[in-house]
Amino acid sequence: MTTPLASIVRHARLHAPYYRQLYAHLPESDWQLSDLPLIEPETFWADAADIDHWPVLTGPILDGHVFKTGGSTSEGKLSIYSREEWQQFIHRFGQGLGKQLKAGDRVANLFFAGDLYTSFLFIHGSLSHSPVPVCEFPFTGAVDDATLADAINQYGITVLACVPAQLLRFASWLNQVGRQLPGIRCILYGGESLFDDQRPLLDRVFPNARTASIGCASVDAGLIGASLPDCTSGEHRVFDGDTLVEIIDEATGQPITAMNQVGMLVVTNLQRRLMPILRYPTGDLACWRETVGTPQRKFALCGRASQGHRLRVGTLSLFPAEIGKLIAAHAGHTPWQLHLSRSAGVDTLTLRLADDAGQALPPRAELQTALQITLPALAEALLQGQVIVQVHYLPSSTLATHPRSGKLLRIVDERHYLVTQEEMA
Repeated sequence: MTTPLASIVRHARLHAPYYRQLYAHLPESDWQLSDLPLIEPETFWADAADIDHWPVLTGPILDGHVFKTGGSTSEGKLSIYSREEWQQFIHRFGQGLGKQLKAGDRVANLFFAGDLYTSFLFIHGSLSHSPVPVCEFPFTGAVDDATLADAINQYGITVLACVPAQLLRFASWLNQVGRQLPGIRCILYGGESLFDDQRPLLDRVFPNARTASIGCASVDAGLIGASLPDCTSGEHRVFDGDTLVEIIDEATGQPITAMNQVGMLVVTNLQRRLMPILRYPTGDLACWRETVGTPQRKFALCGRASQGHRLRVGTLSLFPAEIGKLIAAHAGHTPWQLHLSRSAGVDTLTLRLADDAGQALPPRAELQTALQITLPALAEALLQGQVIVQVHYLPSSTLATHPRSGKLLRIVDERHYLVTQEEMA
């Protein structure tokens, strides 16, 4: 019997030039998931702007949806869904989302819309597939704070669905004007992390609210994990039958099966055939929370992978490959890495470059300016005090490397850990 994975791989090899080349070494049969090479994101997205000739696609775009996956320059990556695939996506996510809701809940959809952005439309569609009856109030993220607060009281809204940045801005305003919203019983967040140092503010203005992830998904990878009532902070459950989730050792490239061992989160989507997603690194670190064979096996997100192709800083999606091009233009092939930290509720992005004897590096101010010119969204976030950006020159010996492979880590994320060091041992 042909499995869903085998069917999609055969379809991708036959119709998508990218996968035909990627799998040129692969036999027609008798292979396993681990035999498929991981997608290399920079190559995968290289020609995405030309969607009518993009070698990743298996056919022409005749119906469906075209979205941006994020990005901080004009070179936004595009993600394509056929109409049927999009309906499958929001149906399955909605089934999981509904487990966090109660019949009769009134949900304020505060996600963002426009400019090919996905989140508002995605949550709107997912709510329509909730297994329990709920009523959506589609405000979007642009609603005025006072208007939203009054509407929550007037209409008896019980659930907020939003990105943390919007939620925290609203909460800060409520705190400043001395208001509380005790009628909110649940806050579902997505799109970025919610940190422990942000929760006291939420507790003050939403005294009766439980805060949880709305679920784990991305416009590029699709379904990743459902957030169910038995999931603690950062935990999600695999969408069995729709998604294959792997956790891969960054040093060896081998799948991790043991519990609480951290590795790269890799996703294979069993729904999408127009733009196949086969062993796609999400850029996240994760670990298993349950043993092999557990239905809807639970995993926990553990920060950003050291070689991730995309990272979140504040509300921004940044692509290290774009920063690498900038560095090459100004400093040649100097080794570099991105260091992420957090203090007083603000993310700090530090660009670290190797500065050894004999190297001619540009002034740090020049690189700082180039970052802001090349990444205007980062410049705007910096201006608004939402993020701190630094450039440091250090001896190459002080740049962080992988403890086993010795390879230079492209990303060092020290902002948040969802597992303890004892659990990781």
